[in-house]
Amino acid sequence: MTPKQKIKHAILNIVAKWADAPAPDVTAENVDELYEAADESYVQDARNEVRSSGIETGLPCDWSRLYESKSVAAKMPDGSWVGWTYWYGGGKYGEPEAIEWMDDAYDLDCAEEEKVVTVRTFTKQVPA
Repeated sequence: MTPKQKIKHAILNIVAKWADAPAPDVTAENVDELYEAADESYVQDARNEVRSSGIETGLPCDWSRLYESKSVAAKMPDGSWVGWTYWYGGGKYGEPEAIEWMDDAYDLDCAEEEKVVTVRTFTKQVPA
């Protein structure tokens, strides 16, 4: 599957969950057809859910003088990672969610490493 198709698969899974329906059997051959046939009222919200749910990657990304941007990624239903540019800001009349982001999505490799961290917070004792 292409990165865009993987995102469509993730969106279809959210749509199925919200509609209390079983997740569709998605393949590279049928994902575009299933996406187009899905209920648009759910798809629009699910698309925004995926768009804004990414984890910041710190990778370089596209930029614009009109909007803020950051590179984000999410784990897809097949276990792979896909990244895209998340556009936000733009002021009172800005509409960053209207910027096409799925066409520019890309596959990523992700190495996950669990770390144990000790955090100490100190406060001064008040004399009795």
